[in-house]
Amino acid sequence: MNMKLSVIIVNYNVTQLLKNCLLSIQRYIKEVEYEVIVMDNASTDTSWRNLIPEFPAVRFLSSEVNGGFSKANNQAVKTAAGQYILLLNPDTELEGNYMKDLLDFSDSHADFGCMGVRMHDARGCFLPESKRSVPDMFNSFEKLFVNFKKNNSKSYYRNDIRETDIRQVDVITGAFLLIKKEVYENVGGLDESYFMYGEDIDLCYTLLKNGYTNYYYGKASILHHKGESTIKDDVYLNRFYGAMQIFIDKYYKEEKPLQYSFLKAGLKLRHQFEKIRLK
Repeated sequence: MNMKLSVIIVNYNVTQLLKNCLLSIQRYIKEVEYEVIVMDNASTDTSWRNLIPEFPAVRFLSSEVNGGFSKANNQAVKTAAGQYILLLNPDTELEGNYMKDLLDFSDSHADFGCMGVRMHDARGCFLPESKRSVPDMFNSFEKLFVNFKKNNSKSYYRNDIRETDIRQVDVITGAFLLIKKEVYENVGGLDESYFMYGEDIDLCYTLLKNGYTNYYYGKASILHHKGESTIKDDVYLNRFYGAMQIFIDKYYKEEKPLQYSFLKAGLKLRHQFEKIRLK
């Protein structure tokens, strides 16, 4: 297989951001044989079609129905020819010629599961979800109710790891997730039970449970226009907290009943609090 990398982008109503993302790929992916596959997830804004003649090397696919982020990625991955898959959000932009370094790093680690990079928003603020722990009873309480920065490896946002470090972590974000296609397929890809949110945590945890190691590569960065295609409403809250409920039902209900009970109650309480704030 000659193709080294397949970049998979799922688009939903963010044409201008998608265009900027594609331009950044053109500019910064060098010395690597790659392809780009854009899967439009039944956007109501069809202006993304105007990008087809602008980016003739990009393969544009479209889904007639929006079956969720996981399903769209899995469909696109089936058509990918690359040894590696890069799941990339359309509201991100690459910021350097680092792709070959990332792939060389991945090739040099036999236990390689997946990799994420340092993310920041449009104001330059670091996004802490770039490096995370698997949710448990303790760090979830910290995240849901306290929001203080414990400088230890158990904290949800791994505050013991500097932004520019290269370190092993449990969980990285699906906004930029590099993984071997073979590994992705072996663990079943993204769980399609998740419509949106939580699928990246699930995939990372699945990799860990299968003996792989996940990495945070803080020397490379991307711009992430976080949440540009997301309206913060009841639908968003139901999907976000619903995703967390799917995760704990799947992994904690039978194996960790005490943590399950705590997390279920905590999620319900926080969800109600957020709904009140919206009103």
